Amino acid sequence: MKSTSLFSAILLGTTVASSSILSRDSGPSSSPKDMEPEDPIILLSEDESFHFELLFTLGNTIFGAGDVNDVLAAAKDIEAGNLTSWLETFHALAEYTKKLAEDADNAYDPLNVREAWFAASSYYRQADFYNHANWTDPRINSFWLEQRAAFDKALAALPVPGERIQIPTDNFTIEAIWYTAAADAVKRPTLVIGNGYDAGQEDSYHSFVVPALARGWNVMTYEGPGQPTVRRNDDIGFIPEWEKVLTPVIDELMDRKGCFVDEDRLVLVGVSMGGYLAARAAAFEPRIKALILNGGVWDIYEGYAGQLTPDLKELLAAGKQEEFNEAALPLLDSPQVPTTVRWGLGHGLWCFKQHSPYLWLQSLKQYTLKNVVDKINVPVLVVDSEFEGFFAGQPEVVKDALGDKATYKFFNGTAGYHVQVGAGQEWNRYQFAWLNKTLG
Repeated sequence: MKSTSLFSAILLGTTVASSSILSRDSGPSSSPKDMEPEDPIILLSEDESFHFELLFTLGNTIFGAGDVNDVLAAAKDIEAGNLTSWLETFHALAEYTKKLAEDADNAYDPLNVREAWFAASSYYRQADFYNHANWTDPRINSFWLEQRAAFDKALAALPVPGERIQIPTDNFTIEAIWYTAAADAVKRPTLVIGNGYDAGQEDSYHSFVVPALARGWNVMTYEGPGQPTVRRNDDIGFIPEWEKVLTPVIDELMDRKGCFVDEDRLVLVGVSMGGYLAARAAAFEPRIKALILNGGVWDIYEGYAGQLTPDLKELLAAGKQEEFNEAALPLLDSPQVPTTVRWGLGHGLWCFKQHSPYLWLQSLKQYTLKNVVDKINVPVLVVDSEFEGFFAGQPEVVKDALGDKATYKFFNGTAGYHVQVGAGQEWNRYQFAWLNKTLG
């Protein structure tokens, strides 16, 4: 999940709580509600969700996801809170960039090719981003196919081309991409990276793969049920038993690429809601030697349901399914409702494959580390963020449950957004320094 929160403010009425800027060495504020939330940077949109997504794209430009001015121009042109304006602006930018990528004169050099196609792919993904609330919109698939085609052209132009791998299981096919820093016989440390609620594995290329390859690491990214490609291809939503996804990924990695993998430095990374998915899977996967949770997620149901209004909490607790749905579903189409809520609710129903908000929330009670955390037996980096509105407080719960196995890192100020969006260089410096200290 990239977005700062799902029901922030509603389901509603308040903004995501955060404290004012603290020194980088400080921990979480003991009373963040004692002061008004203060953003550490210039806002890219008056809409909170749009600001975050624009910052996500802008931050990834340093790793080849496009140009700074493209994103700033989009920020200027997009009408705050208008999902159609967002879609049309980024789609036009994607189409323009695709034409540049197709220019034969531009393609004389592989660097030109991959830069242009990675940028086009990034813009197509953003055009698609807010389109999931309407399951009947064919652009859910057409935009995704465009981003994938553009991404594959860029993959092929890497110094060592990236390799897509399909991993079949009993009822779904895992989508993965393999990257290596050099085509030699050297065994290298390897990251296995999974996202969470909404980001595709192609996003991980810019956030994680580029910095990892530059440091001599291999990377395998992957998607499972509920995540963009598997949700589209196999019509299956999220499952709580994420070991059913990770174990086949590790099997395939070691069978197919084991000669390139340093087994003593095989690291699992979970991003956003992937902080739950990776932690759950690591409890059942002994081949993982270290675990990174950015951020730490203890209980997904608590994260979602905890932000409901008192009235909705009461309906949920009382088991009043019909009344709860009658109150929640109109939020999908109400322009008065914050974007995080309209989109978050619609996307949640889509990626968990539910038509009932009530049943969706009830199903989330399975997504907790409570009964498996004691099975995690590797060093764990647990990341927390000052402006974490969705799973606020949960990284500390994960850290406490892990005890001495956990290293807790709190980011604030300009690095304090959810999953360090906009501060990718600072995040990667810390992440790889921790890995070096932990694994050598």
